[in-house]
Amino acid sequence: MKAPQKLHDAGQSLWLDNITRALLTSGGLQRYIDEFAITGLTSNPTIFDQAIRNGPEYDDAIRAGLRAGRRDEDLFFDLALADLTAAADLFLPIHKRTNGVDGFVSLEVSPKLAYESAKTVAAAKNLHALGARPNLFIKIPGTREGLSAIEESIFAGVPINVTLLFSREQYLAAADAYMRGIERRIAAGLNPFVPSVASVFISRWDVAVASTAPPELRDKLGIAIAKRTYKAYRETLNSDRWLRLVNFGARSQRLLWASTGTKDPKASDVLYVKSLVAPHTINTMPEKTLTAFADHGEIDSPLPVDGGDAERVLAEFKKAGIDIDALAEQLQREGAASFSKSWDDLLACINEKSNALKKAS
Repeated sequence: MKAPQKLHDAGQSLWLDNITRALLTSGGLQRYIDEFAITGLTSNPTIFDQAIRNGPEYDDAIRAGLRAGRRDEDLFFDLALADLTAAADLFLPIHKRTNGVDGFVSLEVSPKLAYESAKTVAAAKNLHALGARPNLFIKIPGTREGLSAIEESIFAGVPINVTLLFSREQYLAAADAYMRGIERRIAAGLNPFVPSVASVFISRWDVAVASTAPPELRDKLGIAIAKRTYKAYRETLNSDRWLRLVNFGARSQRLLWASTGTKDPKASDVLYVKSLVAPHTINTMPEKTLTAFADHGEIDSPLPVDGGDAERVLAEFKKAGIDIDALAEQLQREGAASFSKSWDDLLACINEKSNALKKAS
C-alpha cells in the first residue's frame, strides 16, 4: 500500500497545494485522486502567477476575457474560478461520499483586504456565489481584522478556510470566531453546518529561526508548534461549548497543516508529512512533496493528544532567546505582506500577458 493511502487510512486528508489548467486538462489531478488518495486542494496567488506566466494554457481565456471587457482582478477571478470549479467537480464525489466533510478546493480573497473586515466579507460572499459549488472554500486570513470577517462570513453561510495562522493562540482565536458564527446561526434558526478549516503554517517557523536556533534544535520548532496546537484543537473539540453546538447539528472546523514543503536541504523532504499524522486533520502539500511522499514516505505515530514533548522543546527555544509569541505575530504580519506582494505580482503578470496578447492579435 502506498504511503499516501496509509496516511488517508490513518484518518488524515491529503490535499494538494497546487492548481494549474495543465494539471486539470492533462488528467494529472485525477491521477493524484485515484493513485495518491488526494481529496482536496488549495491555491494561492503565487501558484496562479507561475501557471499563467510560464505557459500558454490561459492565453485563450485571457483573450476572451479582454474581449468581454474584463481586466485586472476581475479577469484573474474569472481564470481562477474556471480552474477551481473544474477541480471542485472532480472532488464532488468525495464531498458527497464524506457527507460534506472532505473534497474541498480553496480560493483566496484579495490579500489587499487582510485588514478590512467589511470588504473581506463582501468579497467572500461574492466569490462563493460566483463559484456556485458546495465544496468551495473561501480563504480569509486569520488576522485580528480578519477574525470578525470570518465570524460574519460563517454566519452568512460561506464555507471558510482560515489562513495565515501560526500559533496555538491564533488558531484558538480563529476557532472562537468560527464558533461565534455558528452560535449566531443557531440563535437565528439557521442550519449550523457551515464547513471550515483552520490552516496553521508549519515550515516557516523553522526557516525563521534557522540562523539563530542551536544546531540540536534545527527543524524542531514547526513540529513543536504543531503539537501544541493539536492539543488545543482536541481540547476545543471536547469542550462543553463545542459539544453544545454539535448537539444542534454543527460540524467541527478541521485543523489543516499548511506550508509543509521542506525548506531545509539537509532535512527529509517529507519531514512535515510523516511528523504531522493526526486523525481528523488535513495536510496540504506541494506537488513535489506529494510525489516524494508517494515514492519513499513513511508515517510516524499519530501526534499525541496531550502535546507530547511540545512544551519541553519550546522551552528550549525560549532558553535560546527566541520569543515564540512575538515570532508568531511577526510571521503573520510577514505572511500577510508576502501574500499582498504575490497578489501585486500576479496582477502585473496578467497585465503583461494581456498586453502581449493584444499586440500579437
